[in-house]
This record gives sequence, structure tokens and C-alpha cells, in this order.
Amino acid sequence: MRPIMETINSIIGGQSGSPQYRELIKKAYQDPDVQKFLREHRNELSNEQIERGSSKLYEFYHEKILLQNHQASIAPGYTPQLVVSAGRIDVVYVPTAQLRAQQQAAELRQRVTTVRMPKFIREASFNNVIRDNDDRMDALQAAISFSQTYQPGQFQPGLYLSGNFGVGKTYLLGAIANALAERGIISTMVHFPSFAVEMKGAIKDGSVDSRRDAIKKAPILMLDDIGADSMSAWVRDDVLGVILEYRMQEELPTFFSSNFTMQQLEDQHLAIDAQGAREPMKAKRIMQRIRFLSREYHIEGENMRSGN
Repeated sequence: MRPIMETINSIIGGQSGSPQYRELIKKAYQDPDVQKFLREHRNELSNEQIERGSSKLYEFYHEKILLQNHQASIAPGYTPQLVVSAGRIDVVYVPTAQLRAQQQAAELRQRVTTVRMPKFIREASFNNVIRDNDDRMDALQAAISFSQTYQPGQFQPGLYLSGNFGVGKTYLLGAIANALAERGIISTMVHFPSFAVEMKGAIKDGSVDSRRDAIKKAPILMLDDIGADSMSAWVRDDVLGVILEYRMQEELPTFFSSNFTMQQLEDQHLAIDAQGAREPMKAKRIMQRIRFLSREYHIEGENMRSGN
């Protein structure tokens, strides 16, 4: 079998067509990637098959040069690749590393559903969590442990993160959700005060059940900012209570963040409705479910948002 360079020179010399066309084909055959491909597949391709594939070799070369020069190509986001298919030279287009990274990021975002959550949640990462005291370290270690060991279908309590405004509770929940997404695990993050307002509005259009069911059945649920606003008896009992009862019965992992400790949430928030009526027994029932579903980690520290 003739050496590949002899074959290439023979094909170039025998090309018909205009001088411009012959020059384009010559450049394609002189391309190092084209020559490498032909050497690797020399035993699969006859001289005639190589010559018939000249247009495909040029297509590959042309698209490759466009990409190198950052010009618009036939398939943006994809890079050309030469293959042998059914005895013929062909060009296939495969995603670039940049496109694959974008697609992977989009897939990760789709695994974290957010309801009225801040945008920074999308970029939250354990790598950026402040580690300046034991409280934060304990909460971080528990968060990492859950993210690494949780197995769908097996109940594992979530975290109840308590602490003052701005200590990083919401960010840590976002980091957990994103770490789980990397493992293909879906979670839902809800800013509970905003969700409570939406649920009140849902009474008018009769969508209370469907909205509440979508949240309560989430594989992993994170309720952010519990206790930030006064809670009516209806929101406490028919929204939060129903969600937590379902999740306790189904043993679905649930996370919380709050400015209140668990005890403060029970005594100072859940036991007193928006009209000021005290109902400690109803508060206790809610807290039994929260304590079943999560373990408390209290975070002390400076307000990280104070400088913003």
C-alpha cells in the first residue's frame, strides 16, 4: 500500500476544477489533523475512497479554521471531528468543552428548584463558606456529610440552621442543594414568608392544594427564613402543618433556616398567631414534626451582608 503522503500528493495533483478550488483542497490535505486521520485509517480507506472524501476533509478543515479564528461556524458550540462511516469519510460535530460545561451547569440548575430565593444561591459552594468559628465548622461538616452520604429512598434528617441575620444560613442551604445536584439529586428551596403570601393569594384561584402539594412532595425540601414574618393560624396549620405532616409520614428529608432557635420558634412565633392568640399545643405539634425532620445547628458570627 502506498505511503499516505504519496496518495495525498497524487490526489492533489489530479484534482480538477478551478485553481481556487484546487488550492482549497490542497490546504485541507496539508492540514496536520487531516493527515493524522488519514494515517490512522489508511488500512480502512482506498485511494478512491480518500479522493471521494475530499469535500468532507475540506469541510473539517474549513470549520476548524473558523473555530480557531473565533468566527461563526456551521454548528456553534460544536467542533468538527473526522470519522469513517460505512466506508466513507464523514464529519461529525461534537460539543466543545465550553458547551459541555454550559450544558452541565444547566442540568445542575434544573435539579435545584427555587421559589423566591436570592440569585446567589445558584453559585453557592462549600468552598466559599466562612470557617471562622466552631459553630460554622460544625454546621458545614454536617452539611457536607449529608450531601455526601444521603441516598434517595433512605430517610436522613436534614439540618435546622438557626442564627442571626446574615450569618450564612441561606448560603449554606444553597451549597447543600448544589452539592446534591452534582450527584443527580433534586431539591426544592423555598423562601417560606414569600411562599406564605403566595398561598394566601392562591385561595382566590383555587390553587392552594396544587401549590402546597408541589412543595410537600419534593424529594428534598429546604424552607428558608421560617419565622421571619408573623404567621396566621391558617398558614401555620393548613400550609406549614400539612407540609410537615406529609413529610414526616413519608420520611422525606427537610431543611430549615431561621433567626429563631427551635425553642424560640415554638415559644415566640408558632405559639402566637397573627392576631395575638396563644396556641401552645398547636405550636408543639408543629415543632414535633420539625424536630423529627431535622437536627439543629446554631450559627454565631458577624453579619456578612452588613457591608453590602
